[in-house]
Amino acid sequence: MSDEPRPLIDILASYRPEGPVEAADVERMRDLVQTAQDPWSQSLPLHVTASALIVHPDSRQVLLRWHERQQGWLQVGGHGDPGESDPVQVALREGKEETSLGDLTPWPDAELVHAVIVPVAARGDDPAHEHADLRFVLATSSPETARPERPSAPLRWLSIAEARDVVQETNLLETLSRTEKVLAG
Repeated sequence: MSDEPRPLIDILASYRPEGPVEAADVERMRDLVQTAQDPWSQSLPLHVTASALIVHPDSRQVLLRWHERQQGWLQVGGHGDPGESDPVQVALREGKEETSLGDLTPWPDAELVHAVIVPVAARGDDPAHEHADLRFVLATSSPETARPERPSAPLRWLSIAEARDVVQETNLLETLSRTEKVLAG
């Protein structure tokens, strides 16, 4: 993998969506990236986020994190920090911050696995908005070193089947299916 960041427009241009729903989401993402000065800006009603399912390839398990706001088990990830533009690097940074796994690497490569627009409900002063979430797979060789960022965000290593039982979001179930194919390699 090159250390040179790939522009968002290039990542989305080379990505092949699976099905009409994802194709529509990717088209909206391409429009966002082409028209917004900073598509990562949280001030936009639709803005880019990056996330990842973390896997331990030897055990074929995935790591999920409890998200208090969504009251569910989800993948790691989130918003880019000011100046960040590479979604793989955002997913890596977020993954390391949320799990303390220092050896995370894109797996088996840095290719986009799933692109999905996720609605986010209004909360407090934050209006309802949407995340244009770019999803990757990251791997660790030391799953035993995973530590939650904070006690209210516990982590769980699960088989894909176990993960399907605890995940409530349809779009993440699809990401799990795609990750399962990658793990089966």
